[in-house]
Amino acid sequence: MNNNVFKNLSYGVYIIACKDDNKYTGCTVNSIMQITSEPPTIALSVNHQNYTHTCLEKNKKFSVSILSEKSNPLAIGTFGFRSGRDFNKFEVIPYSIIDELPVITDACAYLICEIIDKVETKTHSVFIAKVLNGDILNNNNPMTYAYYHNVIKGKSPKTAPTYVEE
Repeated sequence: MNNNVFKNLSYGVYIIACKDDNKYTGCTVNSIMQITSEPPTIALSVNHQNYTHTCLEKNKKFSVSILSEKSNPLAIGTFGFRSGRDFNKFEVIPYSIIDELPVITDACAYLICEIIDKVETKTHSVFIAKVLNGDILNNNNPMTYAYYHNVIKGKSPKTAPTYVEE
């Protein structure tokens, strides 16, 4: 099978964030999709090894910062290639608090979600979440995963659902 076929699926680039007791944590993801519009519901895929996965299971609420083509690429690397277990990612990336959760300042839009169900795979959990709030922050184009790879020349971490060893 040619694993490159998966590069033809449409993805965005997002930073999800949640609380861990007295601090915020989060990670870069590309696998979020809308399930229904009424009630507004999404699915989110997160690797079992991610620290954010543990925090999502514990706290059930999270924000989605929808990155734009003009978002700072440093945010993608900070949230995608460092662990919140031993590094405060929010010390270096500007954010605001919306409904008690962090949203990346230069995102083009955001969602605030609450987990209502979960489906397990061998390496990832697919969290089903109802959308509680959301808004558009600017008119910049949302960043696609193709844009991230082809224009920014970004790489996928080993915990990404789309990671293919080269």
